[in-house]
Amino acid sequence: MRFKQAQALRILCQKYNIPLIINDDIALAQQVQADGVHLGKDDTNIFTARAKLGDKAIIGVSCYNQLSLAQEAVKSGATYIAFGRFFSSNTKPNAVSCAVDLLRQARKLFNCPLVAIGGITPENGAELLAAGADCLAVIQGLFGQENVTAAAQAFNIRINI
Repeated sequence: MRFKQAQALRILCQKYNIPLIINDDIALAQQVQADGVHLGKDDTNIFTARAKLGDKAIIGVSCYNQLSLAQEAVKSGATYIAFGRFFSSNTKPNAVSCAVDLLRQARKLFNCPLVAIGGITPENGAELLAAGADCLAVIQGLFGQENVTAAAQAFNIRINI
């Protein structure tokens, strides 16, 4: 089931020239020839991911609320680093909390893209971008809404994408 879903997403992403990043599953990313993988604290390391997916693969790493994890990820070759959860999240309600100021600190330290995760809505996303995030990872704020199209449009309007 996951393989078929990932294949369908790969085709859709290719159609719109959007990179496909698979969460937590290097083998699946390799099988569907995804553009990359996102790794959390319990996943395999960057070196293994890079060896399996190649030098051009996008490899992102969750750094939660710890700049030290970000430093290690960047040193190990991460393409981007992710911080969060910034706001209350239905997806991961027990995830560690992260202060918005951490994005400001990270922006001063790192040249790679910064991703903000956790409880992001059209109303609070602009604050994260202003603090230094390059990207917003959104699940509930988009797919948990009754009308996904309207939710996406709200992000576009509020954040001026």
